Amino acid sequence: MNNPKRIFLVAVEPSGDALGADLIDALQSAYGDGVEIAGVGGKKMEARGLTSAIDISELAILGLLDGLKSYGTILKRVNETVDAAMDFGADAVVLIDSWGFMIRVAQRLQKRENPPLLVKYVGPQIWAARPKRAHVLAHSVDHLLTIHAFDAPMFEAAGLSTTFVGNPALERPVTGDGAAFRARHGIAPDAPVIGVLFGSRQSERRRIGPVLRDAIALLASRYPDAVFISPMAPAIADDVASDLQADRRMPTIIQVDEGEKRDATSAMTVALAVSGTATTELALAGVPTVATYKLGWLSWFIYRFILFKAKYFSLVNIAADQELIVEHAQTGANGETLTASVGALLSEIESGASRGPALQAAAMAMKGDGQSSARAAKAVIDLTTARHNQD
Repeated sequence: MNNPKRIFLVAVEPSGDALGADLIDALQSAYGDGVEIAGVGGKKMEARGLTSAIDISELAILGLLDGLKSYGTILKRVNETVDAAMDFGADAVVLIDSWGFMIRVAQRLQKRENPPLLVKYVGPQIWAARPKRAHVLAHSVDHLLTIHAFDAPMFEAAGLSTTFVGNPALERPVTGDGAAFRARHGIAPDAPVIGVLFGSRQSERRRIGPVLRDAIALLASRYPDAVFISPMAPAIADDVASDLQADRRMPTIIQVDEGEKRDATSAMTVALAVSGTATTELALAGVPTVATYKLGWLSWFIYRFILFKAKYFSLVNIAADQELIVEHAQTGANGETLTASVGALLSEIESGASRGPALQAAAMAMKGDGQSSARAAKAVIDLTTARHNQD
């Protein structure tokens, strides 16, 4: 009997953890005992039976300066990840997210004797900034699995073999029973429900959380009949709850866990969210959204005026080439501005001109034809088999 393929997955951020969990499901469904899986991940991957080789909670870094402050910890965890992959005897290592962490893991694995096949899952956003990363990645891994169709030509031009698989995040159910959510929580059917999403990183909570609380306080005073709900990422849920409780300006906010997230999303009239995967999910659900982002000033200057080339920072807007998701970053990330934009979206909806259908259409166009995790799993196994046949 053929030996099972040993696949080592690495994800250190919540969005990557979700991709890794989907990939585990696809590998196990298609190949069963023909694969053995180990790696580094969070709660979703651990729920699939993975015992993470390291604790990833300290590795969700936002901004250049935050990364520099944690540099020693990052390098230590990089080396532990490399050792774990080699000790596992990995045939392939799939590096899912977090450019700085993953590229270091890849480059250190390359230097080991008989290194495994190195596959990057989700490429860096070179269409927005740092196009030279395509060449760095081409020299650091064997293959790229990309979630955006427009990525492939750019990376292939740099000499990196690339497979477009699609975006699993857009295939997961994002909507549920909004009416049932309202009924459970005593919310009137016609009450405006404002969703507030604080991100998934501690650094986001610390930097952007105060701005979101400012906006909540202003919105509560201007829209006294509004109901506030907050789906919270597990990694920061307890801390966000403490922040809200300590702020005496806060109205009652219904805090939502993973079990109610889909129903809560369907109950939202509008949303205010830290830019990231959540804004794409809100678009897919057709929820008009204000997205915000804030970095340290030096990091912002470098990103905005030196590195960042795209017109927008929300992926849905970039794909649609128009501002369907309202964006406010840095100086625009303040309570008054965010409140005004949320109010404008509420007024649009009242007038019958909601941008929800346009958001859904743009997100659906990004989705592709589904089965992306299955395609990613097949690509990993096919590449691993090809490597073995060459050897």
